[in-house]
Amino acid sequence: MNSVLTISELAVGQAIPERAHRPDNVQLMLYNAVLWNGHRIHFDEPYTTEVEGYPGLVIAGPLLGDWLHQALEEWLGESGELLSIEYSNRLATYIGETLIAGGIVKSIDVATREATLEVYVKNEAGDVASPGTARVRLTT
Repeated sequence: MNSVLTISELAVGQAIPERAHRPDNVQLMLYNAVLWNGHRIHFDEPYTTEVEGYPGLVIAGPLLGDWLHQALEEWLGESGELLSIEYSNRLATYIGETLIAGGIVKSIDVATREATLEVYVKNEAGDVASPGTARVRLTT
């Protein structure tokens, strides 16, 4: 992370720093409690594996989106703002996996100091579980 990031420093194809996450059962339970998400695939492992057929507890999709926000906000620091983000959850992710949130600069508009990024959360196999797009504006 730069202490001051400027639009002139960006280049198409540039990656932002990736952020690794390895949530545990407690983090998943607390996150879903805050959301009032009572779906048992997020906290009841016997139900998840025996009834729903998943290999383990499923990480809540909104948590993946929060990780995308965190990666972008940490990269931007005080140098800019996140204008918009869209993502979708395409693959289930599970407790025990290390997941990586990151992004790549796709376009830059120097006049408006805005950039568009392709963002992602990848699983350990490198498969993109949550692809998306974000737009940021730098202050300088």
